[in-house]
Parts: sequence; structure tokens; C-alpha cells
Amino acid sequence: MAMQSYKPVNALLRGLDVLATVNKRGGAASVGEIHQQTGIDKATIVRMLETLIHAGFIVRDAEKRIYEVTGKTLLLASGYDRHRTVARLVAPIMMQFRAEIGWPSDAAIFDQDAMLIIETSRETGPLHVNRHPGYRAPILATSIGRAYLAFCSNDLRDAVMTKEALDVASWNDIARNSHLAGKIFDGIRRKGYATMDAEYSRLEYDNKISSIGVPIIANGKVQASINVIYLKNALTAKKAAETLLLPLQKTAQLMANELALQPN
Repeated sequence: MAMQSYKPVNALLRGLDVLATVNKRGGAASVGEIHQQTGIDKATIVRMLETLIHAGFIVRDAEKRIYEVTGKTLLLASGYDRHRTVARLVAPIMMQFRAEIGWPSDAAIFDQDAMLIIETSRETGPLHVNRHPGYRAPILATSIGRAYLAFCSNDLRDAVMTKEALDVASWNDIARNSHLAGKIFDGIRRKGYATMDAEYSRLEYDNKISSIGVPIIANGKVQASINVIYLKNALTAKKAAETLLLPLQKTAQLMANELALQPN
């Protein structure tokens, strides 16, 4: 008989949520910003932050009234290197792609409940917002996440959808509607690409930016995904697909070829 797992320690989960939020906001955040992102009450956030300060993962900047991560947080990921391996292989291809089409891209791998950005060709400016290697993008809000899910195994997709259904974000509504989800993922597979969720574009980019994303499939399995990001005032969604999809798919295939040559 399988051993029954323990119930999760809620205080630990909240502490990890707080630490992850500070990290996602560029390594520095105020109590108010953490509250807005997590929904955790401010008194609890302060207790979590004080605990993380005691453990050496956070420091407080009293003058700016913000909390910042320390170098000790690097220890939490020191044993994880898959993203570095994939990033090393795709980086030169991404730079060439950026030079060819003029629009930037993000490459990402699946990371349990999000897409982990491993490389980006965004530079400073409006298309650089909130995207850097290590950023965890919402899986059902982004074209890279939707493209990955559309082409992954049914078991993995079902597990992700079950988990995302518990998250109240509007783009997770499809996780609570199996019929709608089926239509969306069937459409992505038929067209060969996914698009950014409209509400995510509005909240994250003031409705100025969108993207299309495709899977990177090597050895018969989706290994990662890549997008191309564009300004809505420069391209319509239809025009973006007409002009950017084919070069994006060719770039994804070049990356897949590189990944296929690697052991494991």
C-alpha cells in the first residue's frame, strides 16, 4: 500500500510564494507589491519576510522601504542546470533570428506550473518588460505556454490543467472548461502556433504587445517553446501570423535539430 503523503505546511508555502514574488519582480519588492501579486495579507507577508531575512535570503532596504533577495537565493537553484544547457544551444540561433526579422523572442522550458524563460533576445525598451532568463511566465496566459501544452502528452496537459484550474486568474478559465480547452488546443495544433491571451496582454503590457509561439519538438517530444513578440500598433494578429510564423517555425526546427544531437 502506498504511503499517504503529509498535508502541505501552509506557512512554508506562503513563505516560498513571498520569496518567489520578490525574485520575479527583479529581486526587489515592497510589501504592497507582494500583497498585490499573491493576495496574502500584509501582516503575514511581513512575518514571512522577517523569517527570510533571518534565514539570509532577503534583506530590507529601510530607505526605499523594499525587500531584496540576496546571493544566498542562488543556492536554491545550484543543482538545476537543464535550463543552462538548453539556453547555450538556442542563444546563437535566437540572436540570428532577431537580426533577420527585427522582432525579439523568448525561449522557454516547462517548469511544473509555468514556462521558465531560459533565453531572450529582448533588449532595453518597451519589449523588454518583465522578461529575462529565470522569469516564470504563466503557462495558460502566454503563447509559449499554450504552444507547449498543445503538443505535450495528454497526461501532462491534464495534470497542468487540474492545477491551473485552482488559480483564479482569468486566463485559467479554460482550465475549468474542458470543452473550451479542447477547442483551443485543437486549434493550436491545427494552425501550428499559439497566441498570447488578450487579458494577459492588457494587464501585463497595457494591450500594446502580443506574441505567437510554437513548440520545439526534438526526438518526437516537445522539449521547449519559442515565441516572437510584436507591437500591436505595428502588426495585426493576422499580419503577424502571415509574416512571422514561417521564420519562427524554421527557427524552432533549427533549435530542435541542436537539441536532438544532445544526450538525454
